[in-house]
Amino acid sequence: MKKHNSKISNSNSKAHGYRFTVGRFLEVAVALVFLVFIGRFLYIGISKTINGQNLTAKTEQLYMRNQVLKANRGTIYDRNGLAVAQDSHLYTIYAILDKSSINYKNQPEYVVNKTKTANKLAQVLPLKASEILKYLNPARPVFQVQFGTAGSNLSKQQKDKIEKMNLPGIKFFETQSRLYPNGNFASHIIGMASPVYDKKTKQQNLEGTMGLEAWYDDVLTGKNGYQVSAVDASNFQTPNSTHTYKAPVDGNNIYLTIDSQLQEYLESRLSYVQNAYNPVSMTAVVEDIKTGKVLAASQRPTFNPQTEKGLKNSYRDILVQDTYEPGSVFKVLTLSSSVNSGNYHPNQYYNSGSVSVNGSVIHDWQPHGWGSIPFSQAFPRSSNTGFVHIEQQMGAKTWKKYLKKFHIGEKTGVTLPGEQPGTIAFNSPIDQAVTSFGQGVDVNVMQMMQAFSSLANDGQMVKPQFVEKITDANNHTITGYQIKNVGQPVYTKKTAATVLENMRRVLNKRIGTGAAYQMKGQSIAVKTGTAQIANLKGGGYLKGNNNYIFSVVGVTPAKHPRYCIYITVKQPRKMSKPAEVILSSIFKPMMNRVILMSKNGLSSSTLVKTPNLKGLKYKEAKKVAQRVGVRLAKIGTGDKITAQSYSAGQKQQSGKLMLVRTSGSIKCPDMKGWSIDELHQFADLTGVKLRIKGTGIVFKQGLATGEPVKSGTKIKIQLKE
Repeated sequence: MKKHNSKISNSNSKAHGYRFTVGRFLEVAVALVFLVFIGRFLYIGISKTINGQNLTAKTEQLYMRNQVLKANRGTIYDRNGLAVAQDSHLYTIYAILDKSSINYKNQPEYVVNKTKTANKLAQVLPLKASEILKYLNPARPVFQVQFGTAGSNLSKQQKDKIEKMNLPGIKFFETQSRLYPNGNFASHIIGMASPVYDKKTKQQNLEGTMGLEAWYDDVLTGKNGYQVSAVDASNFQTPNSTHTYKAPVDGNNIYLTIDSQLQEYLESRLSYVQNAYNPVSMTAVVEDIKTGKVLAASQRPTFNPQTEKGLKNSYRDILVQDTYEPGSVFKVLTLSSSVNSGNYHPNQYYNSGSVSVNGSVIHDWQPHGWGSIPFSQAFPRSSNTGFVHIEQQMGAKTWKKYLKKFHIGEKTGVTLPGEQPGTIAFNSPIDQAVTSFGQGVDVNVMQMMQAFSSLANDGQMVKPQFVEKITDANNHTITGYQIKNVGQPVYTKKTAATVLENMRRVLNKRIGTGAAYQMKGQSIAVKTGTAQIANLKGGGYLKGNNNYIFSVVGVTPAKHPRYCIYITVKQPRKMSKPAEVILSSIFKPMMNRVILMSKNGLSSSTLVKTPNLKGLKYKEAKKVAQRVGVRLAKIGTGDKITAQSYSAGQKQQSGKLMLVRTSGSIKCPDMKGWSIDELHQFADLTGVKLRIKGTGIVFKQGLATGEPVKSGTKIKIQLKE
């Protein structure tokens, strides 16, 4: 028994010793862990870093709000201060669906009631509630969804309406965009600016991609600012906290030399010819050749920078990027050179019809010519053979010297991207001969305008320019207009007088080629041109009555020119009327408009400032508007004005129609006869979505007059010249 008890005692003693050892080990382990934690905390407390990261900075960062303050891109105005390109902020709506999105107040940041959300959004978006529900119930789990094109490009008005609904999970992000309110309006000159994502700053910015928007991108682009401030858990700025602020600097503004009235009229005349005769291309420029200021310029094909319609087929700026053989309008330069060099003999006779140069025969456009005629008739009759003789009398060396003086084959340096200098073929006598009547020489339109300016400045050439001035965001002038003289190919008054006299004789029905351009009672001088088009496939020139570049250049007044119009029409595919009739349908109305406007100092006297009409009753507002020269149209069934399409103080043309929004519901107005500008006003005030086709004015609308309209309503609009 004692022996048995001794065994139990030994066993208990061993167990006790084992437990003691394990206990001591655990105590030591816990103590070590505790010491490690204490050491770690002491280290963190003293060094305030962990894994090389500063905890103080991290904590501050958690409660710091870093906000980028976006700068506005500068506005482009016409010569009278009418905006033709300006910033427009649009928004895209999206919905968060992931239920893990909870804010610090434990409130849901996801869509809670999908049916209610769909019904509410359908009041603003151009989508049915059932269509919105499809977006809110995707086939597979996603964090968030967007609503296609219907949920993009929303106005601030639409965004504000949705935000007032307080729908959980409905968010927006802002998209910078550019507004071109006039549609097809000097599109290749003004150009485009498009949103571009910057990988470095991770910001989306507007960047010029065409025209003046691209050339002056650095001038128009502003500098973003920033604000860094301390916030509490509710994301409100904490009192007495330090914050860093740098204000954004908006981009500079550009004022063009272009006059909106002339430009709009030019666009309408070009569109008429485009629709009636369908040429491959057209160009037209109206310039004050005393100063070089381009008052209007355009081309066909063209595009709408607001909708980008037509852009794929008209990306090239024909005014500077395309070169062509100018044809007989080039004889203005040849005659100027001949007279100025003392080699013009108007009373000498030559045999018209044809002339042989080194075995090659050059013909007049009139197959048998006009017999033996004086050189004084070579220009008005547009005789190629006469000008071959004139070039030979000058000599190739002298003629080449004058081509260089006129800067043919050199870029003008106008502020448009991609200008091509053109070429001159001048190696052989036949090459030299044909350049006298605009063949074998490639030019661009602005080179010709620069050369024509010598008619107005006692032989001095001035560079064509599109920019009147550049101002900062506070409208202080940074750069004003300066005439840029670029050479003096002609230096005698007799030369200009002789050339202008010949241009007046072009209008003579008996001997001139430009009788179709006569304008009774108006002092003008012209030169016509019919240039062959090179056959790039088979060599030589294209055949056929319409395979030419038809052109006309005209100046006014005829004795002391101030304004010049130059038009080219390439290959009319519906040539139902003679070329001079097609060209005169642009030239004569434009020249008449220039003459009328020049008598009133162009259009500066027709500008008015829009009054502030908000809060007024419609009848009272109408009287106020009439006093300053603005017409009103009411949108809304109420009487009190709540919004106006143009902000107070904004410059507008006298007689402009301005839309105002009143209280009450909206009914679809009769939009027949409205311009594209008036349609944009209506869309901005109401939030409707317009689907516009065609050019010109409204002749058909997809929603009947008097039908109720709400934000997001889609209306099809058909325009017609």
